[in-house]
Amino acid sequence: MSNAIQIADKEFETEVVKADRPVLIYFWASWCGPCRLMSPAIDWVAENYSDRLKVVKMEVDPNPATVKLYKVEGVPALRLIRGTEVIAASEGALSKQKITDMLDTYL
Repeated sequence: MSNAIQIADKEFETEVVKADRPVLIYFWASWCGPCRLMSPAIDWVAENYSDRLKVVKMEVDPNPATVKLYKVEGVPALRLIRGTEVIAASEGALSKQKITDMLDTYL
Protein backbone atom coordinates (compact mmCIF):
# COMPACT_ATOMS: atom_id res chain seq x y z
CA MET A 1 0.00 0.00 0.00
CA SER A 2 1.39 3.36 -1.00
CA ASN A 3 1.50 6.49 1.12
CA ALA A 4 1.13 8.51 -2.10
CA ILE A 5 -2.15 10.40 -2.34
CA GLN A 6 -4.05 10.78 -5.60
CA ILE A 7 -5.19 14.42 -5.87
CA ALA A 8 -7.01 16.72 -8.29
CA ASP A 9 -6.80 20.45 -9.01
CA LYS A 10 -9.40 21.23 -6.33
CA GLU A 11 -7.32 19.57 -3.59
CA PHE A 12 -4.00 21.08 -4.64
CA GLU A 13 -3.91 23.99 -2.20
CA THR A 14 -4.89 21.88 0.80
CA GLU A 15 -2.66 18.89 0.00
CA VAL A 16 0.40 20.69 -1.45
CA VAL A 17 0.59 24.42 -0.70
CA LYS A 18 -0.52 24.02 2.93
CA ALA A 19 1.49 20.85 3.58
CA ASP A 20 3.69 20.80 6.67
CA ARG A 21 6.67 19.38 4.74
CA PRO A 22 7.98 19.40 1.16
CA VAL A 23 5.77 17.67 -1.41
CA LEU A 24 6.81 15.56 -4.38
CA ILE A 25 4.19 15.80 -7.11
CA TYR A 26 4.20 12.93 -9.59
CA PHE A 27 2.41 13.93 -12.79
CA TRP A 28 1.29 10.92 -14.83
CA ALA A 29 -1.20 9.74 -17.46
CA SER A 30 -3.02 6.44 -17.93
CA TRP A 31 -1.84 6.23 -21.56
CA CYS A 32 1.83 6.77 -20.61
CA GLY A 33 4.01 3.64 -20.73
CA PRO A 34 7.00 5.21 -18.91
CA CYS A 35 4.59 6.33 -16.15
CA ARG A 36 3.66 2.69 -15.50
CA LEU A 37 7.35 1.84 -15.24
CA MET A 38 8.03 4.69 -12.81
CA SER A 39 4.99 4.19 -10.55
CA PRO A 40 6.58 1.51 -8.31
CA ALA A 41 9.54 3.81 -7.62
CA ILE A 42 7.16 6.63 -6.65
CA ASP A 43 5.31 4.27 -4.31
CA TRP A 44 8.66 3.23 -2.79
CA VAL A 45 9.59 6.90 -2.23
CA ALA A 46 6.20 7.54 -0.62
CA GLU A 47 6.83 4.68 1.82
CA ASN A 48 10.49 5.34 2.59
CA TYR A 49 10.55 9.14 2.71
CA SER A 50 7.25 9.62 4.56
CA ASP A 51 9.01 11.16 7.57
CA ARG A 52 10.50 13.98 5.44
CA LEU A 53 8.26 14.24 2.40
CA LYS A 54 4.68 14.03 1.24
CA VAL A 55 4.09 12.34 -2.12
CA VAL A 56 1.06 13.12 -4.27
CA LYS A 57 0.07 11.75 -7.67
CA MET A 58 -1.78 13.89 -10.18
CA GLU A 59 -3.16 12.62 -13.46
CA VAL A 60 -2.49 15.29 -16.08
CA ASP A 61 -5.54 15.03 -18.35
CA PRO A 62 -8.28 15.83 -15.77
CA ASN A 63 -6.17 18.48 -13.98
CA PRO A 64 -5.17 21.14 -16.51
CA ALA A 65 -4.90 24.03 -14.03
CA THR A 66 -2.07 22.53 -11.98
CA VAL A 67 -0.38 21.11 -15.09
CA LYS A 68 -0.31 24.60 -16.60
CA LEU A 69 0.77 26.27 -13.35
CA TYR A 70 3.79 23.98 -13.00
CA LYS A 71 4.59 23.97 -16.74
CA VAL A 72 4.36 20.21 -17.15
CA GLU A 73 5.16 19.54 -20.80
CA GLY A 74 5.62 15.77 -20.71
CA VAL A 75 4.92 12.82 -18.47
CA PRO A 76 6.06 11.34 -16.26
CA ALA A 77 7.09 14.53 -14.49
CA LEU A 78 8.17 15.35 -10.96
CA ARG A 79 8.00 18.64 -9.07
CA LEU A 80 9.44 18.97 -5.59
CA ILE A 81 7.57 21.82 -3.92
CA ARG A 82 7.98 23.66 -0.63
CA GLY A 83 4.97 25.94 -0.14
CA THR A 84 4.59 27.42 -3.62
CA GLU A 85 8.27 27.23 -4.58
CA VAL A 86 9.51 24.56 -6.98
CA ILE A 87 12.85 23.43 -5.55
CA ALA A 88 13.48 20.63 -8.07
CA ALA A 89 11.86 19.44 -11.28
CA SER A 90 12.28 16.70 -13.86
CA GLU A 91 10.45 15.32 -16.85
CA GLY A 92 10.82 11.86 -18.28
CA ALA A 93 11.19 8.49 -16.60
CA LEU A 94 13.75 8.25 -13.81
CA SER A 95 15.08 5.23 -11.96
CA LYS A 96 14.47 4.91 -8.23
CA GLN A 97 18.15 5.80 -7.69
CA LYS A 98 17.86 9.03 -9.75
CA ILE A 99 14.72 10.02 -7.82
CA THR A 100 16.36 9.41 -4.45
CA ASP A 101 19.51 11.26 -5.55
CA MET A 102 17.35 14.28 -6.43
CA LEU A 103 15.44 14.11 -3.14
CA ASP A 104 18.55 13.62 -1.02
CA THR A 105 20.04 16.77 -2.55
CA TYR A 106 17.10 18.92 -1.37
CA LEU A 107 15.83 17.25 1.81
